[in-house]
Amino acid sequence: VTKFKMPSDFKGLMEKQVVGPSTEILAESDFPEQSFTPKLQIPFKRVPGQNPRKVEVERRRRLYLTFDIAELLASKGIDSNQLMPRHYDPDDMPPIEETKDSVFPIYLPLQVFDNDEFDCRTPEEWMSLGQEPGSSDRKPVPGKALLPTDDVLGHEDPKSQELIYKWIDVGVLDYDKETDLYLVHKTDERGLVRDEEGRPILNGGITPQG
Repeated sequence: VTKFKMPSDFKGLMEKQVVGPSTEILAESDFPEQSFTPKLQIPFKRVPGQNPRKVEVERRRRLYLTFDIAELLASKGIDSNQLMPRHYDPDDMPPIEETKDSVFPIYLPLQVFDNDEFDCRTPEEWMSLGQEPGSSDRKPVPGKALLPTDDVLGHEDPKSQELIYKWIDVGVLDYDKETDLYLVHKTDERGLVRDEEGRPILNGGITPQG
């Protein structure tokens, strides 16, 4: 009688053994898994004739991931690049005959038209989605932000006529209750939220050094 001998390259053999497709998330991400979970007003106890809560949550999650705010606005004839107020020269105003839309340029910020009465979560609840169970670190929360494509000029003069604004994938790092503003960071080409040294940005970018 001999005992079972494990092959020396057992791990490599297991990696080559592919049975079929898997639901395991293989893509690297800096966002918590629960940050993509939609909030639904559905009872936890299943009612006969209705879908289980987990099934409905997964269906809504996949449905919401197919939505794109830029496409939704474009379908209504809205140019996202025209949503941001810009500097204008009163002496260089186009005549009414050459103006397709309003004579006056956009001058009111988007915050004026913001309405949070129907939001499903408060800002604090949104930020809490980055807190994974059993972890003291808070990860970024995925989102979209209307930002200039030129970061340098965008910081120097956000209302410059030369800027082009687009909806960009970002990680929401923090929220300021006094100013009612979010701190966001653009994702890289891999969809990750990293600092200049390639490290994940946690806790709003605050480190023990500041």
